[in-house]
Amino acid sequence: MLKQRVITAVVLLAILLPALFWRTPHPFIAVTLIAIAAGAWEFARLNGSGSVGSVALGLVCAALCAAAWALGWVDRTLPLLWGVVGVAWVVLGAMLLRLGVTGWPRVPRALRLAGGLAALCLAWLAVAQARVTGINFLLSVLVLVWVADIGAYFAGRTFGLKFTRGKLAPSISPGKSWEGVWGGMLGVLLLAAGWIAGDRHWDAQVPSLYSRLAATGWWLVVAGVAFLSAMSVVGDLVESLVKRSAGAKDSSGLLPGHGGVLDRVDALLPALPLAMLLATWATR
Repeated sequence: MLKQRVITAVVLLAILLPALFWRTPHPFIAVTLIAIAAGAWEFARLNGSGSVGSVALGLVCAALCAAAWALGWVDRTLPLLWGVVGVAWVVLGAMLLRLGVTGWPRVPRALRLAGGLAALCLAWLAVAQARVTGINFLLSVLVLVWVADIGAYFAGRTFGLKFTRGKLAPSISPGKSWEGVWGGMLGVLLLAAGWIAGDRHWDAQVPSLYSRLAATGWWLVVAGVAFLSAMSVVGDLVESLVKRSAGAKDSSGLLPGHGGVLDRVDALLPALPLAMLLATWATR
């Protein structure tokens, strides 16, 4: 299992890193488009679509993303779109978590598929726009989600249930605790402070998300990164809810040793669009 994980990670890095640091954003945008289409295929399978229907949803996802790319949306500032997406993630995310595992199948399948397709396409558009903005900006968002996850893991293992009586969402993800959420938030606050200092020291030509927020005020840095950390947890829980409803441990076996694409990007689905929203607010 460990060998599989290592081999898969090496292969992914061999593809992603050259695409990320290429002189133009196009290779990275193309690679992420393929990945998000694979995520749509996984989502369809988890929601009862057959092989043909799952492939069809993946192709539709790829076509919609390609159309947005062709129309120049990756180069545009879309504050209204990101505002609507932000509200949708907050409201619908809360509703889905309230419905729980047993409530998910009661949502009409067509609505589930449409919602998943929209979330995936919009996450791709956000990551494409972030790459066009600059590598430093994109990495600041990606690393935030990773640090939130790592901080939550270690804080949960060390302090889980020592300050609270109940777990975060026991019926969806029994291993998560409120202490883990707070630990993740603390981790991203430290990350933001360090990244801002680094941007200033090296006079970054493309500011990170944190430096953009700090230009408005430190209050926005604290509120913004805490919000993104919390919403990354929502993305993780929503994907866990979908998998539990389907009786699946992983979203697929596309990434040996790591599960599927959705297992790797679940926390990014809300975080990326919301990061673009915060960046838009900070520059107004």
